[in-house]
Amino acid sequence: MTKYGLRARVLAFTIIPTLIIGILLAGYFSVNRYQQLEDALIQEGVNVIEPLALASELALSGRNREALNRLLSNIHRNNSPLVSAIALFDTEGRLLVTSNYHRDFNSLRLPAGAGIPAATSVETGEGGIILRTPVLTDTARVDALWEESSTQPLGYVAMQLTDDSAMLLHYRDTFFAGLIVLLGVCVSALFGVRLIKGVSQPITDMVSAVYKIREGRLDTRVSGEFSGELEMLKNGINAMAKSLSEYHDEMQQNIDQATSDLRETLEQIEIQNIELDMAKKRAQEAARVKTEFLANMSHELRTPLNGVIGFARQLQKTKLTANQLDYLKTIEKSARNLLGIINDILDFSKLEAGKLKMEQIPFSLRDTLQEVMTLLAPSAHDKGLELSMRVDAAVHDSLVGDPLRLQQVLNNLVGNAIKFTEQGNVDVRVDARPASLPERSGLCIHVQDTGIGISDSQRRQLFQAFNQADSSISRRYGGTGLGLVITQKLVHQMAGDIELYSEPGSGSVFSFTLELDKAALPLAEPLPLSELSGKTVLYQEEDGFSRRATSALLREWGMQVLYEPSPAQPVDVALLGFGPHALPSQIEQELKRQLSFNNKTIILLSSTDPTLSDSLLVAGASYCLSKPAHYQKLAQALTEQRRPADEPVAPIALPPPASRRPMRVLAVDDNPANLKLISAMLAEQVSQVDTGRNGREALNLATANRYDIIFMDIQMPVLDGIQATQEIRRQGGPNARTPIVAVTAHAIAGERDRLLGQGMDDYLAKPIDEAILARIINHFARKPAASGQIDWPQALQRAGGKDTLAREMLSLLLHSFDEFRPRLSAALAGKLKAEELYAPLHKLHGGTLYCGVPQLQSLLSGLEQALLDKQPLDTLEPELLELEERIEQIREEAKAFL
Repeated sequence: MTKYGLRARVLAFTIIPTLIIGILLAGYFSVNRYQQLEDALIQEGVNVIEPLALASELALSGRNREALNRLLSNIHRNNSPLVSAIALFDTEGRLLVTSNYHRDFNSLRLPAGAGIPAATSVETGEGGIILRTPVLTDTARVDALWEESSTQPLGYVAMQLTDDSAMLLHYRDTFFAGLIVLLGVCVSALFGVRLIKGVSQPITDMVSAVYKIREGRLDTRVSGEFSGELEMLKNGINAMAKSLSEYHDEMQQNIDQATSDLRETLEQIEIQNIELDMAKKRAQEAARVKTEFLANMSHELRTPLNGVIGFARQLQKTKLTANQLDYLKTIEKSARNLLGIINDILDFSKLEAGKLKMEQIPFSLRDTLQEVMTLLAPSAHDKGLELSMRVDAAVHDSLVGDPLRLQQVLNNLVGNAIKFTEQGNVDVRVDARPASLPERSGLCIHVQDTGIGISDSQRRQLFQAFNQADSSISRRYGGTGLGLVITQKLVHQMAGDIELYSEPGSGSVFSFTLELDKAALPLAEPLPLSELSGKTVLYQEEDGFSRRATSALLREWGMQVLYEPSPAQPVDVALLGFGPHALPSQIEQELKRQLSFNNKTIILLSSTDPTLSDSLLVAGASYCLSKPAHYQKLAQALTEQRRPADEPVAPIALPPPASRRPMRVLAVDDNPANLKLISAMLAEQVSQVDTGRNGREALNLATANRYDIIFMDIQMPVLDGIQATQEIRRQGGPNARTPIVAVTAHAIAGERDRLLGQGMDDYLAKPIDEAILARIINHFARKPAASGQIDWPQALQRAGGKDTLAREMLSLLLHSFDEFRPRLSAALAGKLKAEELYAPLHKLHGGTLYCGVPQLQSLLSGLEQALLDKQPLDTLEPELLELEERIEQIREEAKAFL
């Protein structure tokens, strides 16, 4: 839309040119008329002053002042409308006579030093027009009769003219010029209005008709008689309205027909909508039931697992034989593996929604994979299968990723391979592959079996939820059909790919590739390579894959491997591997043969039978290890002397009573096993533990006694944990401000935030981790650090659950603070450039990945990105000051952990 309408444009284009031309012409004639009046005034003055100068010659020559005075007065009186003043000056500029009194005769006098003009001069100023003409006298030489006479000035006459009459004439002419311009503008406006009436009004009528047509009033027509283009426009609008009316009638007929057709299906659509609404409500109800089921299942499964894991760890603190300790650790690992499976089931819904987040923590690849193989080995041995694992020496061991999800993928693949293999082998091979960046490591993990195999038609539905290769498989082997679906989704979540190669009756090979960041520091326990290097091993193994895997590992350690005994080659240790079908008598016979050569003998068994291991140890074997042998245990067996079978393992020493914190703690749980377990754990760390079996007992005890910490179960009879907590806070008794820690087996997302919002001070998940329990006791036993910089549970997780390694990592971080501090100080003082700060800051950021310092890690990440974006250091001063403060806080807080 234009800013101005047609009416305004027509008026502007008619009036403005007339106005401009009129003003220019009037201005020109006014200025020209003024100049003419001024010239005429000057000419009249010249006509007066020059005769006056001639008439005053004789009187001036005779110095007859009276005659001069009469002459000037008479001239002034006769020309009074024109002349303002007349004055006569001598050659030296002295005033001789004047026609009247003048306030300032200096304005009539010539300027100092100026000569008398030879002719009449004109000077225009603010006081009017001043004319000056010389008074001349003729002088002739007596001896020059025929020569021309010369003139000499006797003085000069100055006359001031007034322009009042000229200005009156000028004003009158200017007024008439303006009047003419105004008249022209009025005439132009009259023609403009006439033009508007003939053009603008018809156009307005046509615009109004178009608006009516747009509103649907298709019978609207433009009427009137017009000429030229307006007539053509009128005819066009009327034709358009007619066409639209015809099209509208046709369209209405089509709409009526379509409406008639649609009316027949409205009832069906309505029925479908009702069915969809009912299905939606059923789906929402199913989702709610599923959520409640997952929550209840999580609680019900975690509660007994809490007792299994907790009491397994408590039992490890008693005197046990080596086999008992190994079996007990296997029980604990199996329980924790079951706990991981429960967590995986809870995460399945997140996988479907794409909301599952992968951890990025450092871990040892060999240890992570070996845990899965150790847990699955008994099931393979029970079926008489050979289970083996080979990790290529080129594979980087210390990586950053999600070890739990990697274990879940391998657990599903190896577990399926064991399930669907009746005889033969299940072999795992880890190969190195090129990575996209030098700081990353590429992996390709193969799981190969000699099972039933899968056809091409069955392969298409293999990765669908709740489906297996065929209906007979679920009847024969069991299972829900979720394992491979979860495996595929997890591999994709880790930015990897999974493939299957299989033929019916020839087994299957599942392969998946990953690319993970390399960890800067080694995470696995160091091996005694100096003791292993150079030793000679006699290695005998029936299974080819196991022989190649173990031989490669021994050579990687620098050992010399012999497959046949040689009298010329002394042997340091004999390593004997037996398959699942080897008879005990055969094993003992081979053992006796090696002992006859006085060889230290280590036996690798495809069995977890403790009786067989004990009998072989009694028969003289130095060590009996289950295949696939853990590389740490194998290295330890190759370097250590034989431990007697009945030698008890030293129990984990309990802290002496003097080292326990002088605290009184209340533990509340409705499950007797869990209550007994948490009481035993607390008794190792605090001096007094009281117990309650429900929320009512907890409320009564909290009313009568004062506690340093209350550990409150959530789901309890009589009074649940949240109600009991709120009552303790409300009553305002001795425990109104006592820290209350929620102890729950729920693992649903948001549970922690919900409990903290209900008045709890902290959150402890079941199964209870002793390290986390100790951290909570330490946290509430002393005044917490300024902002809680160290997250010890995360530090333990980064260290693979190894407390000693976590403390070592924290100590290394403190040393890196000492290296970084001078650079930080220089940056704050403006003595360091941004590019010079990036390298040490990046190194410090890498060190925080292995420690539980999430706030510092986040701050360093932001600073590193800011430096990459070329931000100047002066704009990052607040962040650098915050970094300095956090470093000091971590130094102070670390004293409680080191």
